[in-house]
Amino acid sequence: MPYCTQCGKMIGGQDAFCGSCGARQGAGGGAAPAWTLPDFGHGMPPQRAALLCYIPWIGWIGSLIVLASSRFHADKVTRFHAFQGLYLFVAWLLVELALEPMFRHAHFPFLPFGSLAGTLQLALIGASVFMLIKVAHNEMFRLPFIGDLADKSVAEQR
Repeated sequence: MPYCTQCGKMIGGQDAFCGSCGARQGAGGGAAPAWTLPDFGHGMPPQRAALLCYIPWIGWIGSLIVLASSRFHADKVTRFHAFQGLYLFVAWLLVELALEPMFRHAHFPFLPFGSLAGTLQLALIGASVFMLIKVAHNEMFRLPFIGDLADKSVAEQR
């Protein structure tokens, strides 16, 4: 089934223009790659899919599903949010599995939780909530460093 090359919605096989966004299509629209999930989120708006990517602790599942689905294959903004949410989770894992054991017995009285790992975990949860609010208001925001990685990941998939 062909998809719009601009917004990622399904179009007819011979449509010259997308019925949703009006973008001109090539021969039969953009075909989804063979490794994508067939019809995940058929009626789901891209904004809701992007919101799923930032839910603390479980957003990585939504990110992987968005990245693997054919529905969002051509939607650069939703894929950006999926990558950024995934990289935010990777940062959480690095803090949890690498920094916390290293600084388990170190005490920093000037930090909110008295530990470096606890403070970084609080900052990462805050970044996730911040991104949930930004996406809910339909605002594009790139987190420092993580946003650059997400931009590069989206660009490499074209």
